Amino acid sequence: MNGFIDIVDTYWKAYLWTDGYKLSGLVITLWLLAISVFLGFILSIPLSVARVSKNKWVSKPVWFYTYIFRGTPLYVQLLLIYSGLYSLDVVRNVDVLNSFFKEGMNCTILAFALNTCAYTTEIFAGAIKATPYGEIEAARAYGMTKFTAYRRIILPSALRRALPAYSNEVIFMLHSTPIAFSATVPDLLKVARDANAATYRSFEAFGLAALIYLCITFSLVWVFRRAERRWLAYLQPRRAK
Repeated sequence: MNGFIDIVDTYWKAYLWTDGYKLSGLVITLWLLAISVFLGFILSIPLSVARVSKNKWVSKPVWFYTYIFRGTPLYVQLLLIYSGLYSLDVVRNVDVLNSFFKEGMNCTILAFALNTCAYTTEIFAGAIKATPYGEIEAARAYGMTKFTAYRRIILPSALRRALPAYSNEVIFMLHSTPIAFSATVPDLLKVARDANAATYRSFEAFGLAALIYLCITFSLVWVFRRAERRWLAYLQPRRAK
């Protein structure tokens, strides 16, 4: 029991000074997840529209981007961005690029955002392709332009139907955050490793980390299930009266 208390105490005291603020490993993990998912979501919406375009000069570059980032491990992508790009003279000789890529947090967010954006783009593109043709015909019948039809009909419908698949992508990103320690980002796993080094109780140290990840996952699942019940209620079978 005393060993477990020592583990909890180590977790509680494991803080990092960043830009004058004291942040815990849990907060950093949640920040990495939130900012990368947010950036990936924002970027994926126009990219998904481009992905389904009939113009090959528009759709093929997006396909190539998603193919590369879905076909290589996120860990390799992080190492390429954190270590590979910074080794190039063109990056080190430009002040803005040098300042950006020498920070592990910036490289980690960039790698996570690009990776989740690739997966999210394909998820949304698939949902757009699966839009019932009747909805598109109805938009045309109302005299909507293509832009207005996407803004008011196609995208809202596709994003709602993509919720179950998108929720899996967000949870996958949460489970990918532990590789951030490779870029010297002290996330939750880094705290677990420090707790293990301080107490030599590996089961309790990593077990508590697993429990925290499990609680976050269940919270995300609960939020997405609520969202699905709200925005996908029209797809539910009717109950007999």
